[in-house]
Amino acid sequence: MDGQVWIVSTGTRTLAAHEAATLASLARRISTLLGRRFAGSCTVESAPPTLGIPHYYIPDDTLDAAQASLLGIRGADDLFGGVVPHRFAATKVVSHALVDGAECVPAGWPHALGANLAGAVLPGYSVFSRRDARRACDALLGLGVARLKLARGIGGSGQARLVDREGLDTLLAALPEEELAVHGAVLEQDLLGATTYSIGSVRCAGIDIAYAGTQHATRNRTGHEVYGGSRLEVVRGSLGALGDVAHDEAVASAIRQARAYDAAMSAAFPGLFASRRNYDVVSGRDRCGRDASGVLEQSWRIGGASPAEVAALEAFAADPSLRTLRVACHERHGIHMPPPDASVCFEGEDLQLGALCKYATVESRNGHPAR
Repeated sequence: MDGQVWIVSTGTRTLAAHEAATLASLARRISTLLGRRFAGSCTVESAPPTLGIPHYYIPDDTLDAAQASLLGIRGADDLFGGVVPHRFAATKVVSHALVDGAECVPAGWPHALGANLAGAVLPGYSVFSRRDARRACDALLGLGVARLKLARGIGGSGQARLVDREGLDTLLAALPEEELAVHGAVLEQDLLGATTYSIGSVRCAGIDIAYAGTQHATRNRTGHEVYGGSRLEVVRGSLGALGDVAHDEAVASAIRQARAYDAAMSAAFPGLFASRRNYDVVSGRDRCGRDASGVLEQSWRIGGASPAEVAALEAFAADPSLRTLRVACHERHGIHMPPPDASVCFEGEDLQLGALCKYATVESRNGHPAR
């Protein structure tokens, strides 16, 4: 077997126990798909030499160009994830324009990108100072309720709804002084009755898949609503092959917006490449009851839908005649017994979340119920 498969700790994230266990479980299965040996974990700085045989890497976060260079990553076939030229491009702040006359602008910021994304995202701004956050909030409150999202927030954390300027000031006062300047935040229009779609594509082991589906919520042990998983319709091919799974206009619109977002990012960042592309697209109503939708954020790293993605890759690898399938991933809090045919990524006690079970199931193949 050529090369080895390594999990890479980038140092930009601290993984919870269930995240680390899920990452290790998926890495072993990806190794089997690739026909390579899973070698364990390393950091960007401590990665072993390739000795002429390139390794395959599964980073815990999107890599920047300098990190990719240290690892010897040259293209999308070298990793499960993505590479961006600037660190901010890996976060949700890349999805919106700056306020006019912004007082804080990151180096390398693509000023034309905001206008190119206008039809693919909700009204919003990216901010890197308290002053710019207040200006963005004032503009958005004219459209109704706004939402503040910190760049480092994941899975709904680091977010808050804003109904007035006082709410923003309270949140800003609680932030570390350097939070906005170093990492940034997004303020964007908040919607009512929202549904979140997952649109994405993955390339691994010579297999290309693309998918469209919906996310669902669940309750954690404290009763708060959190991410509960996704149900995905999957096809062979890239994002351009998703027309066959657009069974209604809402899904078709989400696919169009995800593809427009993906194209705009590729044009703005010529050095960007990714084997895993995932876009969360929200659809709901504004305060006047009008339909509104847009891409919330991108993920060019292994993520919440990856248990379903890997299950789909395994199914397509095992059956060359397979053209479409439905696959789902679930995160269940409390004591839960997964189905007997489930691919379990984590089942146990997490220090922060308590009892948790994470698994994926294949529900249908070529339109027929899975057996």
